Amino acid sequence: MLAVIGVAETAELFDEIPEELRRDAIPGVGAGLSEAEIARLMRSRAARDGGATSFIGAGAYEHYIPAAVWDIATRGEFYSAYTPYQAEASQGTLQLIYEYQSMMASLTGLDASNASLYDGATAFAEACLMAVRGNRKSQSRKILVSRGVHPIYRAAAELIVAGQSIELVELPLNKEGQTDIAALQQFTGQDIAAVCLQQPTFLGTIEEPDAITDWAHANNALSIGVCNPLSLALLQPPGEWGEAGADIACGEGQPLGVPVSSGGPYFGFMVCRKQLVRQMPGRIVGRTVDLSGAPGFTLTLQAREQHIRRSKATSNICTNQGLMVTAATIYLSLLGSEGLRRTAIQCHANTTSLARQLADLNGVSLRFDKFFHEALLTFDRPVAPLLEVLAERDIFGGYDLSADYPELGNSLLVCATEVRTGEEIDHYIAAMKSVLNKSAAA
Repeated sequence: MLAVIGVAETAELFDEIPEELRRDAIPGVGAGLSEAEIARLMRSRAARDGGATSFIGAGAYEHYIPAAVWDIATRGEFYSAYTPYQAEASQGTLQLIYEYQSMMASLTGLDASNASLYDGATAFAEACLMAVRGNRKSQSRKILVSRGVHPIYRAAAELIVAGQSIELVELPLNKEGQTDIAALQQFTGQDIAAVCLQQPTFLGTIEEPDAITDWAHANNALSIGVCNPLSLALLQPPGEWGEAGADIACGEGQPLGVPVSSGGPYFGFMVCRKQLVRQMPGRIVGRTVDLSGAPGFTLTLQAREQHIRRSKATSNICTNQGLMVTAATIYLSLLGSEGLRRTAIQCHANTTSLARQLADLNGVSLRFDKFFHEALLTFDRPVAPLLEVLAERDIFGGYDLSADYPELGNSLLVCATEVRTGEEIDHYIAAMKSVLNKSAAA
């Protein structure tokens, strides 16, 4: 090929790259290994992972996953299936996606779901882009975003929407850790494309979405809700917020049958009102009948530009995390609404037990009384050194908020899902008490 195009060596094809930017190797990446060596390496790394007891939530949750979920999801029919463009050859995959979308629409109280997006952060960014495209009453590219939205989601959205000149304006939190509704009043009468909040907030607090959603609609703005899907088994769904409900709901689907596995995988969900469905990125499966009247499934409402003209596409990152959606569908089918509700109740009970006991320790106080999945604790000293010592004892003690919420001082976000036992919680309390005593003595 080089001879045909008249080039002496491959390096000449990259001669526009300045010499000082070129690298012969990637630092930290060693030489190639054989398959057997790679297997040994991965086994040794896997042995180091999962030994600690985790009390970190912050958007990634360790839940009980019935064995059947991944026994079914990793069957060849699902595990190796890719893009279901050929409906006649993909009825099983298409039906599963349709069932998933039906469940998510029911869970959120909205009309239509896609399947799916890369993760919760990019789903939120896509919701912002979608709101600007879909709000026919607004010429604005300004979106109000609560500080209670996950900081990583906000950072990812800033990066993604900035290229389209969309401005994200932060709404502060009040002393209860909720979006400060009074702060909205300064924007009354202005042209705002959308208002975004998270329920529960990243800090675990429970929002008052009715007032915020109604304010958004009264000011011709769309309402976007970022949700923990598990919480929707107990909390008011976004489709019922205020008089008309939220317009778009999105979030991270990992709690629905996907393990916390060294930082992934994840998948983002998005649900919306019917009026916005043509603005929704990702795949949508419809149910129909064939010429014989038998039910069938196919991709529908697919803009052709999504596949062949990048500049015209609704989205360029609407990755379909199909295997994760498969697991989520099986998980939701197995638990049902009652199983999901019981799981959410147990998560709240465990987190409450952990938070109350930690708050009884010297130098520790509970910041907010009302919370769901996470509780925020304030310490009389920096929490990072405490977490380091706990990690040495195989306890991941929580999420240090000092970088993301410096105004909260020495604060720690803790979470105890339904898999945490009473013994594990007692062990954590005893370990934290010991660490605090040694820290005070030092």
